Amino acid sequence: MSGNVELEKTLAIIKPDAVQDADEIKRIIKASGFSVIAERQIHLSTEQAGDFYAEHYGKMFFTNLMSFMSGGPIIAIVLAKKNAIEDWRKLMGPTNPMDARERFPDSIRALFGKDQTQNSVHGSDSVASASREIRFFFPQMILEPIPTGQTTERYIEQHITPTLNEALCMLCKEKPGDPVSWLAEYLDMNNPNKPCVTQP
Repeated sequence: MSGNVELEKTLAIIKPDAVQDADEIKRIIKASGFSVIAERQIHLSTEQAGDFYAEHYGKMFFTNLMSFMSGGPIIAIVLAKKNAIEDWRKLMGPTNPMDARERFPDSIRALFGKDQTQNSVHGSDSVASASREIRFFFPQMILEPIPTGQTTERYIEQHITPTLNEALCMLCKEKPGDPVSWLAEYLDMNNPNKPCVTQP
């Protein structure tokens, strides 16, 4: 069996200046080994942009940043990968696209960024930031790391395989006309975790 690996989540934002390049940016993201867990396009109000970037309140660039981020639609994406936060920040490149083009010419900001504000993408800078930022755009999302490897295999072997094997054997015996519906009903009726409700 492979070792247990937990996939980290991070938030990526394709900013208003790069939405027209979203397909190519997402192609680069997936080619770099990231999984897209969730995605939504949204047009932030100035107030929402201010809430998201509250940590920068009072800085000289804050007003311009609010105006820019609320000036057009953005695409918020939850990415998953081992070391997702660090790897996504490396793939983004330096904040200044000119610096990115000199030092990391294959980075996203080198390819699509215009200046330090219109620099195409955003990424969480820590686990705490990723948690807060993901909840900002996806409040219902479960933020625990995604288990893989032995943890997943043990879970499947313990909780799914016994009931599923029994159901598939019965399916082969019965050979129903609509096997998918039959299997769904069988699993529902024979779910070992289904609560037993006693009639009054």
